[in-house]
Amino acid sequence: MAKHTVVLGAGMVGVCAAWHLLRRGHRVTLVDRNAPGRETSFGNAGIIQREAVRPYRFPRDLATLTRVLPNRAVDIRYQPSGMARAALPLFQYWRNSAPERYARIVPEYAALITRARDAHAEMIDAAGAGDLIRQDGYLEVFRTAAAFDAECRQARQDADEYDVTHRVLDHAALAEEEPDLASGLAGALHWTQPWTATDPGALVAAYAEDFQQRGGRFIQAPLETLSRDGSGWQVMAGGETIRAQQVVLALGPWSAQWLDQQGLHVPLFVKRGYHMHYGAHDNARLRHWLMDSETGYLLAPMRAGIRLTTGAELARHDASPRYQQLAAAEAVARTLFPLGERLDPQPWMGARPCTPDMKPVIGPAPGLPGLWLAFGHGHQGFTMGPITGKLLGQMMDGEPAEVDMAPYRADRF
Repeated sequence: MAKHTVVLGAGMVGVCAAWHLLRRGHRVTLVDRNAPGRETSFGNAGIIQREAVRPYRFPRDLATLTRVLPNRAVDIRYQPSGMARAALPLFQYWRNSAPERYARIVPEYAALITRARDAHAEMIDAAGAGDLIRQDGYLEVFRTAAAFDAECRQARQDADEYDVTHRVLDHAALAEEEPDLASGLAGALHWTQPWTATDPGALVAAYAEDFQQRGGRFIQAPLETLSRDGSGWQVMAGGETIRAQQVVLALGPWSAQWLDQQGLHVPLFVKRGYHMHYGAHDNARLRHWLMDSETGYLLAPMRAGIRLTTGAELARHDASPRYQQLAAAEAVARTLFPLGERLDPQPWMGARPCTPDMKPVIGPAPGLPGLWLAFGHGHQGFTMGPITGKLLGQMMDGEPAEVDMAPYRADRF
């Protein structure tokens, strides 16, 4: 009889884990309180990144810290209560962002990113979701020559080390690609390998629908309890008791609290983010996903309108929304592109699950046989979901994984 595995969490990571395990012959039940792809996976920028081989570092230079401390920056904001609650993991994050430590982390992080797009391609084809995908990369625009030159140097290094491809667009070439942008920009890098999804939540839903059509079961109900059951596990959700040999915990920012109940602590913290959709004035058209690099927000021409996504807000997961960061990003974005009216009744808010060493947690839960972990992907859960599911399936079936998984195990902390 096939092993029964319960996957907790129907975001991109959980859905992909369930999909891969089903393809491997497991009997799989996927559980989430919401429909697939309606939490953090719904609200991101929708980029399947191939170029992002370097994770987001904690700022250590004096100029950035001086800019961020007044708490008015667009890219990074914070709530003091959130900083206090996550003080230890944030301190570890700061330490791991030092040059020597960071240099060791980058290749481990890149091992996942460089495989992510191909892993998506397999699932996109299987789910018939190609109509949601564009394959023309995205633009990272720069306002000053100094920042543009520095990123061009980094891009050349990443091309040599990780086969990252790009085009350098000067001011004139950028204006040709995006004629409705404001003048006076220094230029842009066109990252040519990433794919973009015109509706990120719909892509997760398409993967989940394929999972169900192939025989997987989805239960939409809140998780009530998770406990050991002899040599296996017992899950209670929506009043139903589900017994399984194995459980995959893929609950994103909620994962740590469920692990705490099992006596296992993982130093997870959140970076919250916001988005809003807009129309465009004067028949203007945004032709590419576009990152305003020196300011710290992104514009994406999605099905629902032009989505503006903010940078990071360091706050408690359960803190009330603060929309000032979105308002600040919107004010700057309107000077770059003629955004029209807001299209959503209110801004969306979500939380990215982050670890102090910027790498996800993928692998067995130490001391808890049959419990497997897949969370902590930070800014890249949407990108890394399929490769996480593929590697997790290899590990759970006792096969050699195509990547050394030691850097992602929970016992590294």
